[in-house]
Amino acid sequence: METSRAVSRFAALGHPGRMGVFRLLMRFVPHGMRPTEIGAELGLKPNTLSHYLSELFEQGLVSVERSGRSLFYSVDLAATENLVQFLVDDCCRGRPDLCGPITKGKRRRSDDRLNVLFLCSGNSARSICAEVLLRDIGGKRFRSFSAGTSPTGRIHSGTLAILGRNGHETSGLASKSVRTLVDGPPMDIVLTVCDRAAVADSIPHKGRPVASYWGVPDPVGRPDENEAFRETYATLRRRIEVFSDLPFDALEARDLQRQLDRIGTLSS
Repeated sequence: METSRAVSRFAALGHPGRMGVFRLLMRFVPHGMRPTEIGAELGLKPNTLSHYLSELFEQGLVSVERSGRSLFYSVDLAATENLVQFLVDDCCRGRPDLCGPITKGKRRRSDDRLNVLFLCSGNSARSICAEVLLRDIGGKRFRSFSAGTSPTGRIHSGTLAILGRNGHETSGLASKSVRTLVDGPPMDIVLTVCDRAAVADSIPHKGRPVASYWGVPDPVGRPDENEAFRETYATLRRRIEVFSDLPFDALEARDLQRQLDRIGTLSS
């Protein structure tokens, strides 16, 4: 990458407003977001947001796609990777003391179970279903956890019903805050299953988990709630079945990230 191009991109990210938009979009990779969603989440006026998006787009840091009448903005991962690589290789000369974790990645452990956290806001429906599904499908390869950024303190009756109908044991499950895990084991993988949790700041995690967005529509409160819970369960089950079959002992962090992002787009 030319130095002038890198400087322009760093300058674009050097503005707190544009950096805020970029950080938000990064949390939803590989999915895109509508401008109205971005503006609502960050409290930005339409004209201000339009200016930020235009600058990021001009610098090649975000891309835009049209679906029907809506525009969806997303991070351009190739451009972002090139910018990081410029910082690593050109500016820092690939120093192993600074860049080792970036250039080498983190190899998945092959001699122990992986700790997997499913994160949502209320920890009453989607993340609970995912925790139970991985527990029952993944067997001894994983330790399955779930938590919420703003837990309701109780598991929704629809969650218990759909799990029970599919033969899962539900005793001992609880809705809890992610902060209760601070003193627990370090997580290897964090999978966020709702929008509100994806944009939450200051979520404590030990270690350097590989994280991905696996957003699923909230079944609670939808007109046909029973059907919504069936759809939620089916989507999560398909994703977790694929996830459980990954060759974790052969995947570097970069490859694992791509697989997790891909699985997060699967539906029932």
